[in-house]
Amino acid sequence: MEREAAYPAARIVSPRVHAYFTRQRAETRAGNGRLATLPDIATIQAIVDAAFWASLRREEGFIPKVSLAFLSPDETESALLFERPLPLDPGLLTKVAPAVERPGIHLGVSRGPGELLVWGATRAIPSLCFVVEVAAPGLIVIKHHSSETTGKFVNVAVLEGDQVKIVDERAAAIPDCPALLTALLGSDSPAAWVHSVNVLVQLAVSMRTHGRGGSLLVVPSLGDDWRESIVSPIPYAVSPPFSTLAELARASSNRAIDAVAGLTAVDGAVILTDQYDVLGFGAKITRRRALPLVEQVIVSEPIEGGEAMLVNPEKLGGTRHLSAAQFVQDQHDCAALVASQDGRFTVFEWSPCENMVHAHRIEALLL
Repeated sequence: MEREAAYPAARIVSPRVHAYFTRQRAETRAGNGRLATLPDIATIQAIVDAAFWASLRREEGFIPKVSLAFLSPDETESALLFERPLPLDPGLLTKVAPAVERPGIHLGVSRGPGELLVWGATRAIPSLCFVVEVAAPGLIVIKHHSSETTGKFVNVAVLEGDQVKIVDERAAAIPDCPALLTALLGSDSPAAWVHSVNVLVQLAVSMRTHGRGGSLLVVPSLGDDWRESIVSPIPYAVSPPFSTLAELARASSNRAIDAVAGLTAVDGAVILTDQYDVLGFGAKITRRRALPLVEQVIVSEPIEGGEAMLVNPEKLGGTRHLSAAQFVQDQHDCAALVASQDGRFTVFEWSPCENMVHAHRIEALLL
């Protein structure tokens, strides 16, 4: 017998998630490869419920990190199959989690006789495969594989306790939407994901993961006007510039990404050109001469029901955010990425439409 879902957010989110996947399947062209089986509302609810309660348990003191993918063994290749499939039970998920906690490994869940069963583990899942991931205790992310060629995932919803955030697909259509945000929303082309903005996406994820907070400034590779907004000398200038980040990132070198993201943990900001050359770190931001203090910014989050607000940048997280907003107000052709210790992540860019700094909260897309 299938256990009744007791997590209220699972009941709230499941119809909306089912509608999302139904819509995505209808819009996906047949030429985009094989599509995963569409779970019904009850299945979505049951998987989310099991993941949530598993996230609150401990196995030998460790927090379980597990990813559940709804597909049958016939829908994947090179799967590890259990001789006896396991019931979809939070306690059992907690026990098996250490074996599948590495990124890219999913426990396969499918319908058995009268109940949902965990049949094994796999790395290969088809497009639009429904995935539920335990990110932290009480923090659940619903996502899907965007295509079999890019390996990219698109977040659909984030559940944290009783808080439900549904990612707004239409956010990419807003004026001045940053390329990084467009990529995270799944609205860019596979080529763009692989070859350009993917570097910033990976840096953002790694910056958020190290948990110390940090800032990264993206400046033009041509011209030095941005230096008027940086205290000289830069404490840890890099000479010659570290110019191999883009090549290493394209080769899927997480070490290079993590090394650069680690620099943001040092007090001050990392300076990176739009060609991914690292120019230094520990940089202190200063107001450009004769220009005004930043007093207000527009802040928005790409979730359904979220409204853009006009706020003082100090309310976004303190000195680091205020400095980033000032930098972008003074340097319209630059951007700033700021990670908070509490997991919040903000991209600051100049909005020509609003004629002011726009702060995009994107942590819901980085989980």
